[in-house]
Amino acid sequence: MAATGSEKQGADENAKAFYVSTPIYYVNDAPHLGHAYTTVAGDVLTRWHRQRGEKVWYLTGTDEHGQKIMRTAEANDVTPQEWCDKLVTEAWKPLWEHLNIANDDFIRTTEKRHTDRVQEFVQDLYDKGEIYKGGYEGPYCVGCEEYKLPGDLIDGEGEFSGQKLCPIHKKPVELLKEENYFFKLSEYGDKLLALYEANPGFIQPESARNEVVNFVKQGLQDLSISRSTFDWGVKVPWDDKHVIYVWVDALLNYATAVGYGANEEKFASTFPANVHLVGKDILRFHAVIWPAMLLAQGLPVPGRVAANGWLMVGGEKMSKSNLTGIKPQDLTSHFGVDAYRWYFLRAIAFGSDGSFSWEDFSARYTSELANDYGNLASRLAAMVGKYFGGALPEATASGDAERAVQDGLTKAVAEADRKIGEELDFQGGILAIFDFVKQVNGYITEQEPWKVAKDDSPEGKARLATILYTAAESLRAVAVLLNPVMPETSQKLWESLGAEPSLGALADQNVRTAATWGTLPAGATVTKGAVLFPRLEEKPAA
Repeated sequence: MAATGSEKQGADENAKAFYVSTPIYYVNDAPHLGHAYTTVAGDVLTRWHRQRGEKVWYLTGTDEHGQKIMRTAEANDVTPQEWCDKLVTEAWKPLWEHLNIANDDFIRTTEKRHTDRVQEFVQDLYDKGEIYKGGYEGPYCVGCEEYKLPGDLIDGEGEFSGQKLCPIHKKPVELLKEENYFFKLSEYGDKLLALYEANPGFIQPESARNEVVNFVKQGLQDLSISRSTFDWGVKVPWDDKHVIYVWVDALLNYATAVGYGANEEKFASTFPANVHLVGKDILRFHAVIWPAMLLAQGLPVPGRVAANGWLMVGGEKMSKSNLTGIKPQDLTSHFGVDAYRWYFLRAIAFGSDGSFSWEDFSARYTSELANDYGNLASRLAAMVGKYFGGALPEATASGDAERAVQDGLTKAVAEADRKIGEELDFQGGILAIFDFVKQVNGYITEQEPWKVAKDDSPEGKARLATILYTAAESLRAVAVLLNPVMPETSQKLWESLGAEPSLGALADQNVRTAATWGTLPAGATVTKGAVLFPRLEEKPAA
């Protein structure tokens, strides 16, 4: 797990943490691009808030109970716990480390710190009369671990002709009949609608909010919160013939991971989450069931539930069951980790579906990263080395052109902070930063420092020094702004600008004050380090 940097920021430890969570991912197989997309988004969001100087808590983890896990383990001839342990230690945690995810905690639903608290939470609801015993019969999707409404199902074709399929997994549902315990979800429809009306931003994007509101308005059914046909799960404390429904178990991780029932001080300073990041296919669990459970328990609801869209390959949602689960390492080995972190947030508007293609990644990498950004840094270092022996000169001849660059930076910082830090518009924030990069490139092209260098007069030298300082100071700010997105690249640039010894660690720089002009001191040693974005080799053979 990567270091968080929260302590370095000097955040007020008594303040409420800016708490962000990913879904806890189902460990029936190794992670794919879709899982990494949500996790990188959360990492960028929390890194941004850390660089505002805020106290931050970023949670991710794995969901390890349920029938699907049990069947997968049986198919691999191991116990469910052995299967979960193997996947977590060999696939999930190593990938987050590989992608430089700075999570503060990693929760597993098989951990005692979680299972004990789940039993206490459910027991308390039972004691309050919020849970009762009953029977249920209906179509069940093991992939979703969810009973489906008949109207949600689609007609099968081909080998599944005549059968009803889950619309997400495109596989036949199973008709289940069993005795279960039920949570009185139907009694919370009006309270949920009042919540949505009082806080319009509780569910994002707007299209997702409308879908959930319409769903709740149609009337909610009581929720089956136990299963009795298998035993891989947390035991119902008052009836050990039942295990707690995996989604009730899973949702509670957002409370148990931050001290619910075990560490009152930690819980009070962290819970509830400011942002739950989820895939849109699990939105209803988080925007309906989760707040209803919290309301029943008298606990505060999260600030918002933000649903990202699906990553599509060949028109199909990327998933393991659809065999489109591309490994992130297939891309990072070619493009690099930082470019990977940047690409999906840059190419796809968060909250919308988006298609991935190797060709689009390659084109954006070459045009925006290598040519616009990387080449600017390379040219600046080369010119400071050639004309000033590597020592950053002082700007003494600023004019309208420089003021325009400064104004452009002020605008970029404000827009990126608003879009990334508040609106979760990662694409918009990144575009604002790269618009500024393009502006600086245009400034260099217009000012033609290579021609100005031929003027040996004091005025000529002052003008050349001002142009190069302006470019260097612009790159200093860009390194700060892009650090949450591309931390390794930003660190390389930071060091090449001579900022590390003179300004301190990059992680200590505040994104909101990145526009403070003149921060990089004259005399800093500028070096031409390794190329930030190397030329891509040919696409590896499939």
